[in-house]
Amino acid sequence: MSKIYSSAAAALSGVVRDNMLIAAGGFGLCGIPERLIDAIVESGVMGLTVASNNAGIDGEGLGKLLRTRQIRKMISSYVGENKEFERQYLAGELEVEFCPQGTLAERMRAGGAGIPGFYTKTGVGTAVAEGKEVKSFDGQEFILERGIFADLAIVKAWKADESGNLIFRKTARNFNLPAATCGKMCVVEVEEIVPMGSLDPDSIHLPGVYVQRLILGAPYDKKIEFRTVRQKEAAL
Repeated sequence: MSKIYSSAAAALSGVVRDNMLIAAGGFGLCGIPERLIDAIVESGVMGLTVASNNAGIDGEGLGKLLRTRQIRKMISSYVGENKEFERQYLAGELEVEFCPQGTLAERMRAGGAGIPGFYTKTGVGTAVAEGKEVKSFDGQEFILERGIFADLAIVKAWKADESGNLIFRKTARNFNLPAATCGKMCVVEVEEIVPMGSLDPDSIHLPGVYVQRLILGAPYDKKIEFRTVRQKEAAL
């Protein structure tokens, strides 16, 4: 059975529903599954919990789902550069579970490996540790973090073959790989799909066994979060 679908909407048909937990790859606007995010917006599902490094920026990436009030809770590491995120959080309209970046990556990886929890020193003695089990190992305190087992993983990759073997390009690898492994269903958008056998096995970052559905998302407009330019010097 082919894993390749004609569109993001088709790939998410029968998959998305209200109140589900979604693990989303990407970092800022780098490597985000933007076609799939757009399709989730169009689906109209509500009450979503999204585990992602951050929520994009205003009007881009997961920021689109914030704008439409489809996200109920974010499990995130970084919440800057998004005024709507800030407004909803301060107004009590959005629940936020802050999670250190490395811990978030490990929670996704643990979920993908079937590990329900692990102990880490990160966050000990801070607000991150509130309500969590604390245990001592060799005289040092560690907090228990739970693995993330998502209902759906949405991921962006650079290249895939027809069986879903994936290659990520440069820093777009970020959270995409651990997010892909922790979802009961993994839907991926890519820039290029090549025939079986075209990819060097040693270059594959994620085996196709993790991927259930696949779409070709190209062409993409490479967006920039911040454009910083130097003031032009006056001509002499």
